Amino acid sequence: MSKPLLILIAGPYRSGTDGDPARIARNLERLEEASWPIYERGHVPMIGEWVALPILRVGSTDASGPDASLDDAAPVEGDVMYTTAHRLLQHCDAVLRLEGASHGADQDVRIAEARGIPVYRSIDEIPVLAAAADAA
Repeated sequence: MSKPLLILIAGPYRSGTDGDPARIARNLERLEEASWPIYERGHVPMIGEWVALPILRVGSTDASGPDASLDDAAPVEGDVMYTTAHRLLQHCDAVLRLEGASHGADQDVRIAEARGIPVYRSIDEIPVLAAAADAA
């Protein structure tokens, strides 16, 4: 393998949090903790929330502005999260599925498998890019 993989990290984000912002933040931290080992192996980590959260923030602001109409309703969080992940998977080379119940992460895995994209269940399964090994 000579080219870095773009690897989507999939796992619980809102699942099991009862909407508690502190628990949601902890789930995001757990997703982000997986990014460094992927990077060390020579690849590019990606988390759907890194892309979807700014979209939600801007979309919510735009939809509530003074010129907003009913057609400009604020985006539904789950819809944006799932759609963003679905679009990202068109560019990703692999998925790392972290443990924990998550409808969205399970959906990511189904999409990846349908597209023939490798799904890793452990960091140790991710191949080390030769250039990353040489740099170590």
